[in-house]
Amino acid sequence: MSTSHQATPGSQADYRDATARSATGASPLASGLALFAGIVMIIAGIFQAVAGLVALFQNELYVVGVTYVFSFDVTAWGWIHLLVGALVAVAGGAVLMGHLWGRVIGIGLASLSMIANFLFVPYYPIWSLLIIALDVAVIWALCSYDREAARR
Repeated sequence: MSTSHQATPGSQADYRDATARSATGASPLASGLALFAGIVMIIAGIFQAVAGLVALFQNELYVVGVTYVFSFDVTAWGWIHLLVGALVAVAGGAVLMGHLWGRVIGIGLASLSMIANFLFVPYYPIWSLLIIALDVAVIWALCSYDREAARR
């Protein structure tokens, strides 16, 4: 009778493999940053999509006191926020699943979201600045996440 040392989920060998990975330098911070970025991207994407829907259906909620050079119609802003929000949420799901393309697209979409919300500041300043701050945190988390360290 020979014994097999294959790691099955929940087995003692699986526990030893996980312990060995953490002893070799797998950073809990690395996987924690990816989890943080993915969750924040999904939540911020949903919030941004909702803001876009509000701009489409209740556009009198957003009032502009001063005209700016980069002003658009509120309906146009609604479509922009709805599209960017949906894409950010999908990329956040890809980040949570560990896809490299999710990280790359996530950085680009978070940057695009920052620009869109900067241009949206005259319409809804506190909301826009909050989303910009979340986008900065997401970009930082996605750029500092080391996929190789998380695999060890």
